[in-house]
Amino acid sequence: MSADQNSDDSGSANQMTRFDDIYTQRDPRSYFRVLGALDYQTPHHAQGVFRRLLSFVGLAEDPDRSAVQHGESPGTVLDICCSYGINAALLNHYVTYEELHARYTSPHAADLTVAELIEWDRKYYAACRRPDAVPVVGLDIAAPATAYGRAVGLLDVAFTENLEADSPSPALYRATRDTRLITVTGGASFLSARTFQPLLEGIQEPPWVAAFVLRTGSYQKIAEGLARFGMVTEKDTSRTYPQRRFTGADEQRYAIAAVSAAGDDPDGKETHGHFHTALHLTRPAAQAVAHPLPALLQT
Repeated sequence: MSADQNSDDSGSANQMTRFDDIYTQRDPRSYFRVLGALDYQTPHHAQGVFRRLLSFVGLAEDPDRSAVQHGESPGTVLDICCSYGINAALLNHYVTYEELHARYTSPHAADLTVAELIEWDRKYYAACRRPDAVPVVGLDIAAPATAYGRAVGLLDVAFTENLEADSPSPALYRATRDTRLITVTGGASFLSARTFQPLLEGIQEPPWVAAFVLRTGSYQKIAEGLARFGMVTEKDTSRTYPQRRFTGADEQRYAIAAVSAAGDDPDGKETHGHFHTALHLTRPAAQAVAHPLPALLQT
């Protein structure tokens, strides 16, 4: 598992620009400065999708109701490859990704020490927290990034465990046992079913898994691993989501070739200068029947 949200699988990583360094900083200013220059936008797309999905998770016993509509807590969110807690910020606060980018690239932010930035952010997020905020558990191997997310109150708890190599700790099992939604907005290409399977074995009820996956890679092996738990994976074929602009012609040529090899059409997407992702949603089969994916994504 990797904190790098902007590279593809290990077989093609050398054909893509890597951004590993921005996840090893003590705060997200470099993250927003570097990725902002490339129009990175996946968390923006995920914000509304994750909120809509949260209103429907855990409805196996009564598929005709919405947890949010009935004033119930939809449970814990586990954000895999969470980095600085950006998804948690967008999920639980009255902020947009554009506002966060403007905040962290502002002259004022640039003048602050790390400690001052953390204090500034702690007050900021506390003041704009949504009343329907849910607990968020972060999982990422980038310890400085997760430490920031904890320090400013975005992540309720965070773990730097690599489940591709080791089993989850007892503490991680305990923290995720009430998980209702697992989210991934980057790093899916570095993951396999090995990360998800032990977590699912420790969760009380099967959660939903929502992942934005680069079209240059494949989600098939993860979907096959989740299927062992009686879960089905659907791909949103109605649209794709721009991820970021290419850093150069080599990246674009690679992406066009990889997307074509995967059986998708790069025309109008990768050919126009951006990596694109597709949304994959995995959930128990009965819930997939009760709540068709197109209906869930309606705005």
